[in-house]
Amino acid sequence: MPDANSSAGSGARLRALGLEIPTPPKPLGNYVEVSQTGSLLFISGTLPIANGKLAITGRLGEDLTVEQGRKAARLAAMNALAAAQEHVDNLDRVKKLVKLNIYLAATPQFTDHASVADGASDLFAEIFGREQGHARMVSGVASLPKGTPVVVETIFETN
Repeated sequence: MPDANSSAGSGARLRALGLEIPTPPKPLGNYVEVSQTGSLLFISGTLPIANGKLAITGRLGEDLTVEQGRKAARLAAMNALAAAQEHVDNLDRVKKLVKLNIYLAATPQFTDHASVADGASDLFAEIFGREQGHARMVSGVASLPKGTPVVVETIFETN
């Protein structure tokens, strides 16, 4: 996607893409969903939740395809944006994604972690512009909370 809107705020780009921010996630335990220090906004791990329910469950390489994993990663990334928006009130205050950590519930034989993680990375590139870039770490694990296949953890820069 071209970066013609790179001067527009992230909220404006979301609207231009026809994307609607979902209801912000709620913590699953004794922690806060968002913590800010200075201009950095740390979002706790978000899951692929839609309408208050886990939309996709399972493990990659077992009962989920790469494409299903990409969809789960994109939905979890949307929930990270929802948490950020709730904290800063206006998503246009979020300048860029600094760091993205993605955890995938996968079989030991599964090796296409990067393709699944691109479901989230591609969304953030559409919103913040490809030229912004972000650092990323992807890990495969045996299990994740509530049977989710993906957990997305983000650090945003705000103004």
